[in-house]
Amino acid sequence: MKSGELSVLSIFVCEDNKEQRERITKAIENIVLIEELDMKLALATEKPDDIIDFIKENNGVGLYFLDIDLKATINGIELATKIREYDPRGFIVFVTTHAEMSYLTFIYKVEAMDYIIKDNYRNIKERVHQCILDANKKYSTKSTDLQKIFSIKVDDRIINIEYSKILFFETSSTIHKVIVHAMDRQIEFYGKMKEIEAKLDSGFYRCHKSYIVNKENIKEIDLNNRCIHMVNGERCLISTRMLKGLIE
Repeated sequence: MKSGELSVLSIFVCEDNKEQRERITKAIENIVLIEELDMKLALATEKPDDIIDFIKENNGVGLYFLDIDLKATINGIELATKIREYDPRGFIVFVTTHAEMSYLTFIYKVEAMDYIIKDNYRNIKERVHQCILDANKKYSTKSTDLQKIFSIKVDDRIINIEYSKILFFETSSTIHKVIVHAMDRQIEFYGKMKEIEAKLDSGFYRCHKSYIVNKENIKEIDLNNRCIHMVNGERCLISTRMLKGLIE
C-alpha cells in the first residue's frame, strides 16, 4: 500500500471468552459477506498485546470490537487508549456486560463509536451489524475527504504527516537514514530514498540524489545556483540532470 492511500478497512475482535469471541467473529464474517463490504477480519484474539503488536507493524484504519474485562494485564479501555496511539482514525466499539463502566470511555477520551451491552445475542448481532455499516460509511467518506498521509515508523511509534505539510526529503549524514522536512518539524528515520520515491505520488519529484521535493511547496527555483527555495525559507539542491524534468 502506498502511503496516503486508504487500505481495506480491517476489523479486530478482542474478547477473552472463547465462545463469545467465536460468535462475534462469525457474525462479523457473515455481515461483511452479505453486505459485500470492502472489509476484512484481520484478527480475533483474547490477548490485548496481539492487537497492539499487529497495528504497530501494519498501517491502516481499523474497526475494533473490544471487551472491557479481558482478564489480562490491561482492560479493554486501556487497550483502546493504546490503539489510539497507532490508529487515531480507527473506530472503537465496546462489547461488555459492564454497563456501569461506560463513563470511563469519556474519562480516557477514546472516542468510542458505540457501547454494546451483552444482554442477548440477537441484540449484539444487530448492533454489530449497524456498527459495521456505520464504520464503512464514515470510512468511505474519509477516502474522498481525507488528506493524503505519509506514515513513518520511528522506534515504536507511527508518525503521520500530511502530504501538504511536507517540504522535502533529504538523505541524512547517518547511514541508512532520511530526514523529512515538514512545515512544523523535521524527523529522521530509517529509509531509502528509492523506496520513499516509489511510495509518493506525482506531486513529489526526485530533484537530486539526496533530495525529493514536494512541488506544491516550492516558492522559487534558482536556475543559476541550482537551488530550490521552499515556502518556509528552507532550501534544497537540484542536479543539472534533473532540472529539466522539474521545470517541465
